[in-house]
Amino acid sequence: MSTPLETIRHSTAHLMAAAIGKLYPKAKFGVGPIVEDGFYYDIDLGNEKPADSDLKKIEKEMQDLQKQDLEYKRKEIGIDEAIKIFKKLKQDYKVELLNDLKKHGTTDASEIYGGEEKDTKEKKTTTVSVYTTGDFVDLCRGPHIKSTKDIKVFKLTKLAGAYWRGDEKNTMLTRIYGTAFEDKKSLSDYLHMLGEAVKRDHKIIGPKLDLFVFSDLVGPGLPLWTPKGTILREVLDDFGWELRKKRGYEKVEIPHITKKDLYEKSGHWDKFNDELFRIKTREGHEFAMKPMNCPHHTQIFDRKPHSYREMPQRYCNTTMCYRDEQTGELSGLSRTRAFAQDDAHVFCTKDQIKDEIFKVWDIVDEFYQAFSFEIESRLSLSDPKNKDAYLGNPKDWKHAEEVMRKLAKERGVDAPEQVGEAAFYGPKIDFIARDAIGREWQMATIQLDFNQPERFNLNYVNEKGKQERVTMIHTTTMGSLVRFISILIEHYAGAFPAWLAPIQIALLPVSTDKHLEYSQKLADEFTEKDVRVWIDESDETVGKKIRTSEQQKIPYILVIGDKEMSGKKLAVREQGKRDTKNMALDDVVKNLQR
Repeated sequence: MSTPLETIRHSTAHLMAAAIGKLYPKAKFGVGPIVEDGFYYDIDLGNEKPADSDLKKIEKEMQDLQKQDLEYKRKEIGIDEAIKIFKKLKQDYKVELLNDLKKHGTTDASEIYGGEEKDTKEKKTTTVSVYTTGDFVDLCRGPHIKSTKDIKVFKLTKLAGAYWRGDEKNTMLTRIYGTAFEDKKSLSDYLHMLGEAVKRDHKIIGPKLDLFVFSDLVGPGLPLWTPKGTILREVLDDFGWELRKKRGYEKVEIPHITKKDLYEKSGHWDKFNDELFRIKTREGHEFAMKPMNCPHHTQIFDRKPHSYREMPQRYCNTTMCYRDEQTGELSGLSRTRAFAQDDAHVFCTKDQIKDEIFKVWDIVDEFYQAFSFEIESRLSLSDPKNKDAYLGNPKDWKHAEEVMRKLAKERGVDAPEQVGEAAFYGPKIDFIARDAIGREWQMATIQLDFNQPERFNLNYVNEKGKQERVTMIHTTTMGSLVRFISILIEHYAGAFPAWLAPIQIALLPVSTDKHLEYSQKLADEFTEKDVRVWIDESDETVGKKIRTSEQQKIPYILVIGDKEMSGKKLAVREQGKRDTKNMALDDVVKNLQR
């Protein structure tokens, strides 16, 4: 039986820490969990600030320790004994975690051990497990491999900064990332993907293409969208809206803030308490900026009585949401404090659940086909060991999960079950897209909710004239529109397909004196046909103009000279191709529409 890759990676994190302990004897260790593609360790190196070039030195020390066949020895000890051990080792961060554990009697064990297991949260703890690898001693639940020789291949990938326990008031630690694999080819493929990811980084490409900008005066995590970036947003949102409009959705609009009462009733105030931006009015009323939209939409449904003949009610709304993310967790457009969400909510009868969910599924399939994404489905369920994390009663949860399980089967898709990944009010189908370099991203979602209608007392009048509880379906196609754009930039490396590109055609007059007027006439004709066009009015050479347009990754480049003015054909160069084609204006438009 092969060792799970997660176990190998977590063991490699300990090996890295052991190597750092040798090279930096005064190092103090925070936590070192596994993450999706590897592991990291947060370390306080005092005044020493390692550079990327130091990663090779750490790797060399890891290799030397690896060859020594060091055993991973586990020992279960009392908290007081553990505190004494880590005090003696001058590991202040470990002592802090252990003291918290001792003081409160319960803890989130993932923070203590650097793991991600959820079933250990809030359990009584009187002992902890300690692992020793050579001279290195660490708090860890395990499991680990038997020996360092069982680690195959590894690589340290990057350095970053991270506040201790995610709090910007605490010390900034050095975070060292790495990964491990079972064979050299897997590692090589992964490193190639990382290299591609660096080339495609939306944080670099986006500003180069003049799509968005961040301002120190506005604040971190709050992107500002340029005219070109706004066009991109609108094209995506319009596409999503057209798919919904065909299936009977209606647009609604809601305010960006709400009274505390709304989120208390929905359950979001308790669940999202740390992520809320709060506002206190001069009269002392407490409001919050909305981190999601579903509670607002319930109030639109509840504005009047609904007959069964009016069901379902389908609302959609692309609108801004706000979450108080910690500064160290912000990352370009991938994680922001302000983001637009293409939210939709269906209020329906129980008999309509299947048809409505399949309508959403059709929208998702049609939407993602346009981007050549490979899509997989996953069924996210509640964790029966952590019932306090969810609203409602077990009976409703069991029923909702069985409905979603049955629908996935009827849809004919393989939807692996992910325990503990449900929304706090209901199970969901998550759609996972694989991009051009093989990375997985969670995109669309369909969530079945029996709990919000219960909390808000949402009903309709059935055929017998009696009140009956509605069912609520939450869905997004893109999720965060902001995050989706970051994924698209990296998927296409900035070279968007022509239908999506903010500028579809660049017109390059050879001479601004002789050819600019004709170029403007052409631009007007293209604009009348809903083509997005730009004229390079600079006095640069044609070669320089072509390079500028190529760097802006504009799909079609048209050089306008004497020949083009005198004839009916246009010389068209497509993005990424050296040869030009002679095409009529209408043919260029047809190509764009196709």
